[in-house]
Amino acid sequence: MKKSILSIMVATTLLLSFTTSSAQIKNAKTETVKIYGNCGMCEKTIQKAGNLKKVAVVDWNKDTQMATLTYDAKKTNQDEILKRISLAGYDSDKFLAPDTAYNNLHGCCQYDRVAKIPIKEAKSELTSTENLSNLETHGASTEIINQNKNQLKPVFDNYFKLKDAFVSTDGKMAATESSTLLTSINAVQMDKLEMDVHLVWMKVLTQIKVDTQQIADTKDIKKQRNHFMTLSNNIYSLIKVSKFDTTVYYQFCPMANDGKGANWLSKDTAIKNPYYGSQMLSCGKTVETIK
Repeated sequence: MKKSILSIMVATTLLLSFTTSSAQIKNAKTETVKIYGNCGMCEKTIQKAGNLKKVAVVDWNKDTQMATLTYDAKKTNQDEILKRISLAGYDSDKFLAPDTAYNNLHGCCQYDRVAKIPIKEAKSELTSTENLSNLETHGASTEIINQNKNQLKPVFDNYFKLKDAFVSTDGKMAATESSTLLTSINAVQMDKLEMDVHLVWMKVLTQIKVDTQQIADTKDIKKQRNHFMTLSNNIYSLIKVSKFDTTVYYQFCPMANDGKGANWLSKDTAIKNPYYGSQMLSCGKTVETIK
């Protein structure tokens, strides 16, 4: 009897919490979707991954595997919420979580997966031969399609220009190039990214913006280079999953970051160190070639 009363109290508390959070969301839209999982631990993870303060609230029921999504329709959408949840390891009827995320779940959370096409194998409708032919028949150009596939190319191109400014130890130029990089980041249309790229983009976007803005806001080369370290790590994650139009070299300086070492990306095989410039221009080595 006491257990039953306690369960009711907990359920009531959770319901009130959900209702309060939902009430804080403007332009609220509510939808119900299926998200696969098993237990109370899954519930916490799914809701934490999907929730955004004053933007989105997720209420998931472990018995029915149904989730109620309440979100600000002007700031996000169902796909964005479900993609965040898939990154945490949970499938929905729209998105399959990456295998690595699913495999990292606790044993009791590893639900039976419904056979679907994995995210990395899913092909954009715009890139299939059949649809490409149909689009061209109806007047759509391959140029537009290529633009959709190369959303991140300006980001990568501007990153390399920023790297060159550091090779020249030019803080003023680094600030200028970083401002240009930030503009290209803000211009990316996420809905046009392929699914696997989209998932990585969402994961690194906030930190990329922080680092880029910090570099743009100062001409202190030392401070700029500190932010370039984490920026380079995140650009590396993006370029690994994206298709770039040329070979890229992931390079490493063992002296940077107070002897802990730091990486950067380059289109040149020759080492031109952005962390020390002319002081130690050739210090470092290529640790990975990305084709």
